[in-house]
Amino acid sequence: MPPKYAINRDPKKCPMPCQAPDVRNKNFDEVATGYTAEMAIAEARRCLQCPKKPCVEGCPVSIAIPDFIAEMAEGRFEEAYQVINRSSSLPAVCGRVCPQETQCEGRCTRGIKGESVGIGRLERFAADYHNAHHSGEVSRPTPNGYKVAVVGSGPAGLTCAGDLAKRGYDVTVYEALHLAGGVLVYGIPEFRLPKAIVQQEVEGLKALGVKVETNMVIGRVLTIDELKEQYEAIFIGSGAGLPRFMNIPGENLRGVYSANEFLTRSNLMKAYREDSTTPIHRAKNVAVVGGGNVAMDAARTAKRLGAENVYIIYRRGMEELPARKEEVEHAEEEGIIFKTLCNPVSIGAADVTDPRDPLYGTVASLTCVRMELGEPDESGRRSPKVIEGSEFTMEMDCVIMSLGTSPNPLIKQTTPSLVTKRRGEIEADENGLTSIEGVYAGGDAVTGAATVILAMGAGKKAAAAIDRYIQGK
Repeated sequence: MPPKYAINRDPKKCPMPCQAPDVRNKNFDEVATGYTAEMAIAEARRCLQCPKKPCVEGCPVSIAIPDFIAEMAEGRFEEAYQVINRSSSLPAVCGRVCPQETQCEGRCTRGIKGESVGIGRLERFAADYHNAHHSGEVSRPTPNGYKVAVVGSGPAGLTCAGDLAKRGYDVTVYEALHLAGGVLVYGIPEFRLPKAIVQQEVEGLKALGVKVETNMVIGRVLTIDELKEQYEAIFIGSGAGLPRFMNIPGENLRGVYSANEFLTRSNLMKAYREDSTTPIHRAKNVAVVGGGNVAMDAARTAKRLGAENVYIIYRRGMEELPARKEEVEHAEEEGIIFKTLCNPVSIGAADVTDPRDPLYGTVASLTCVRMELGEPDESGRRSPKVIEGSEFTMEMDCVIMSLGTSPNPLIKQTTPSLVTKRRGEIEADENGLTSIEGVYAGGDAVTGAATVILAMGAGKKAAAAIDRYIQGK
């Protein structure tokens, strides 16, 4: 059916208003300030309402994208939100951090001869509009009498909990940290995803009846086997919080962080605030090793903490950076220096021998080698090779390792019957079922570090499978 509104033929998206780069790289306020209502309507009217809906095929949680955009195009913003809410428990989050360019927007017909419709920007607007105007009253589903435990309150766990609560299940979420949200609160910086928005989404789930127990380390306070005695089913969405290192000389010096620790101190513990009691290294010269979104987050955070020079050290080229294009562009605009085709080989210590000296055991330099790209590896990317005799050393007082993460082994260690892979990822089928009857898993705990929306998709699939399992019993 053709759209009822007049199509906006502009080949380009309505630009997203943002703070100026030389302003935002000194504060932790959100970079993108969001569309106005007029911008949202104009952008929504770029949608052609394709009958085959290719954008929906690219969405891991199958949002009815043309339907919500049609409501937006007519200025019915709350109705647009309700369409999204049928499929997604975290629309304000997804509108900000989803890699739309490789998913829904990557399939958009408007992208063939111009720029795709700004689906993520419209989702963000609809969610923010709802949060600003909604009274907070939610109609709770009729309880069905069954209880489900969810381990972890990241995007996979929250999505699974929300979908089950909507079906009438009594859901309890167990979170190891003192605040719900998982990677959304400890990993993604305030300037990309304000924590108040995450808490709004969590409060929305609580309004549905979801209970959240914080400071509950499953594997220590309770085990999976103990939870099985209390609940009809369990979903494990404990993420991948165990950082990887290079095992090069100097990695144990003061001033060397994993990106996880650095971002957790800043994001969850608010170390960026002047009144914070959480220490964090405020360095002059910072190197971030890695090229993903987490590396961009760490580099941009270091810049906001006052670093004069922040370097991204990546062993492949700019074309191979795995980070979102938008995040790379924002980092470049904010003054982050990219040193690609380079790889660290050692971290040097300050030339101080007195243990009482504050500089004793601290980072003073980073030695790297230059790389060149050879033949593609198993992943299809060209393998980097060391250029002999290319070593060089840079003055540095902080090094942040952003090399990926693996699941924490605690749950596996305390649940011997749970089958895992070589790096600790939980073995699960396409619906999330693990080696233990009634125990499901999804998100980074199964795949290793991936995106928020893929974790949400896994949580959604598992919720449907848990429902079939319990009702079948």
